[in-house]
Amino acid sequence: MADHYEVLGVSRDASAEEIKRAYRKLARKLHPDVNPAPEASDQFKNVTRAYEVLSDSEKRSNYDATGHENGTGGMGGGFGGGDFGGFQDIFETFFGGGGGSGGMGGGMGGGPTGRARRGQDALIMAKIELEDAVFGTEKTLEVDTAVVCPTCDGTCCQPGTHPETCTICNGQGAIRRPVRSILGTVMAAETCSACQGFGTVIPDPCRECSGQGRIRERTSLTIRIPAGVATGTRIQLAGRGEAGPGGGPNADLYVEIEVRQHDVFVRDGDHLLATMSVPMAAAALGTTLTLDTFDGEQEVPVKAGTQSGEVQTLKELGVGRLRGSGRGDLKVTLRVETPSKLDDKQRALLEQLATLRGEETVHGTTEHRGLFSKFRDNFKNL
Repeated sequence: MADHYEVLGVSRDASAEEIKRAYRKLARKLHPDVNPAPEASDQFKNVTRAYEVLSDSEKRSNYDATGHENGTGGMGGGFGGGDFGGFQDIFETFFGGGGGSGGMGGGMGGGPTGRARRGQDALIMAKIELEDAVFGTEKTLEVDTAVVCPTCDGTCCQPGTHPETCTICNGQGAIRRPVRSILGTVMAAETCSACQGFGTVIPDPCRECSGQGRIRERTSLTIRIPAGVATGTRIQLAGRGEAGPGGGPNADLYVEIEVRQHDVFVRDGDHLLATMSVPMAAAALGTTLTLDTFDGEQEVPVKAGTQSGEVQTLKELGVGRLRGSGRGDLKVTLRVETPSKLDDKQRALLEQLATLRGEETVHGTTEHRGLFSKFRDNFKNL
């Protein structure tokens, strides 16, 4: 492998600026867009590789110490076997634009662009009831979207006609022209304005879709909404979105769920919550309540002595699990109602009950005492 200093024609103690000047001079002379000679291409690769190593202080230090680019005798990274892999960044640093064997084409060297493009993904909303989220449901939605033009079947051409090769760019999709740069005169490529880079023109566009290959249409879509969805859940329908221009593939459609609030039940993850009022006497004596649920009427047991706030759990009557099997639970909070209005007979009966229970004079009690109270009691015992 040739010595990098010799390739650039500089001394081993050359400054970074001297190395840069030497590279620029040789690049102007050997670049493929300037010098078409077969040997110039290989020379240009060697020059660029030498500059890539010597312009990096760490790589240059390793090279000076070992005589090899990676310090171990190997070629290291960079051009990867002789193509222009590492040249892109260097070329852009000095001259701007894109590098590679296509000159300053800015990515135009890949041929014409196809007309067919994928459609754009869309998002629509679907409102459902809480019961639908519990069990899952099917829902029909009206969607405004783009569909393949039925007249031209996505070809963009009036039936009986076809695209023709662009006579301006000869089907290349780009036009090359000479421009002056720091390298001298080089060939640059720009998108053909006549065919917009497609390489073909459509002399007789489809009149149904104005040459787009698709039309707007309102369609009905029936989707399956699984049990367990919640507000904000998005369902992806692959390939059910709008058709792409020029007969391109359909995009995806996303359906975002909104679950309406229920008058009785509140959702808590996979569980359902409800509150039921229990008369004071029924809570004291015990009873059974009936609750109308999504699974029909269910009995809610109230044991004797039930206190306000106690919860009865009805297993497997909650929301179906979106990921997994089974359902959550239905949790019923019992709220004991104290009568606010009593007639004389009711008051007399309650007073009699209070007498029997020794509750004529009621003293409140606390279940927890603070640190100060405990300290006071200890002090009294001293």
